Amino acid sequence: MKLWDKGTETNKLIEAFTIGKDTEMDYFLAEFDVLGSLAHIKMLESIGLLTKSELTSLQSELKNIYREIKAGNFTIEAGSEDVHSQIELLLTRKLGDTGKKIHSGRSRNDQVLVDLKLFARSEIQDITLQVNELFNLLISQSDKYQKVLMPGYTHLQVAMPSSFGLWFGAYAESLTDDLILLQAAYQITDQNPLGSAAGYGSSFPLNRQMTTDLLGFNNLNYNVIYAQMGRGKAEKIITFALASIAATLSRLAYDVCLFMSQNFNFVSLPDELTTGSSIMPHKKNPDIFELLRSHCNKLQGLPNQILLMTNNLPSGYFRDLQLIKELFIPAFGELKSCLSICSFAVANMKINEDILADKRYENIYSVESVNELVIKGTPFREAYKEIGEAIKKEEFYPNKNINHTHEGSIGNLCLPQIRKKMEKIVESFNFSAAENATKRLLSE
Repeated sequence: MKLWDKGTETNKLIEAFTIGKDTEMDYFLAEFDVLGSLAHIKMLESIGLLTKSELTSLQSELKNIYREIKAGNFTIEAGSEDVHSQIELLLTRKLGDTGKKIHSGRSRNDQVLVDLKLFARSEIQDITLQVNELFNLLISQSDKYQKVLMPGYTHLQVAMPSSFGLWFGAYAESLTDDLILLQAAYQITDQNPLGSAAGYGSSFPLNRQMTTDLLGFNNLNYNVIYAQMGRGKAEKIITFALASIAATLSRLAYDVCLFMSQNFNFVSLPDELTTGSSIMPHKKNPDIFELLRSHCNKLQGLPNQILLMTNNLPSGYFRDLQLIKELFIPAFGELKSCLSICSFAVANMKINEDILADKRYENIYSVESVNELVIKGTPFREAYKEIGEAIKKEEFYPNKNINHTHEGSIGNLCLPQIRKKMEKIVESFNFSAAENATKRLLSE
């Protein structure tokens, strides 16, 4: 069944090429297609295009389909072109001509748009919750190891004293900025395109504000042409936000791989979290962090891929946009897997608490010694020169008692402030609006 079928059979080669992986991707959208349809038919009844009894019948059958989807029993049959065709086919089998009325006032264009936005909205919520879990773990580790010193590096050269508290806390605060970007992407996603039809609206007196409210969208994509132009643009913006999270995870993974090497020996993982070598019996490889790094670097390429697929398109719908789903939809699952394994590994990481006892790190205290001289009245440049000469002559004997007190330093990590920042960002998503709208649609 094809919604556009006019009696001419499509060449099988053309059909296979144009469908591609679309059916596979449509399974991810199925439950959201039902939700969009539940809102749409309620609006249709309100403007007289469905009777009350027809609405009740359609609602009942759509909810049955929704339950089948959630139970994993929904199938897009070989003769159906996509999820929209399959759902309409199921409704028509049960309800006859009433099932055929569901498409009044919309196009597959705005159907896909609303499905993708509802899907993305749900996935962003999952990602946000997982990011927050990792954030809380990093804050906990930062608090636990705030007094355990480690070398800080610039240019991969030993620089100044750092701490594991500072290191863990850095990645926690990085995630707050990542979620600010994701929250902006959520706001762009949380706008209703339904009723834009094929991009030029409808002669039916559609109540687009009604479907906006029913689906729990915060706002409308008012201009119907722009609603269609948002296809691809929204996906690109969302993947930029996902890429930002991935960049934080990738950098953390690189640090861990570096710090686990014998030359550093800062951190280690339990044997069961590492892999070995087929010929070197001593090897304990940080494969999980290497793969985490690679997955996240792959995710960082997605916005550019989508950009290249959309940057030379004029206004209006084009089939090019279909292929974006193959990149966009799996990205959420990949990032969620990365967040999950990262949290698991970080929770099981072991810290070397005596790193700076090694004499090779003595020069790391040089800035502390310079600052001590400055406090006693020596001009900074003279103090710098004096300590530099002592190091050159191997006569530098540092005072290893350091005292950093300003905000964000070793001695003042500001963990409560960073936690408060994250709480405020997570609250700003207001996920409950979408959750409550879904519950109402399924309960009416």
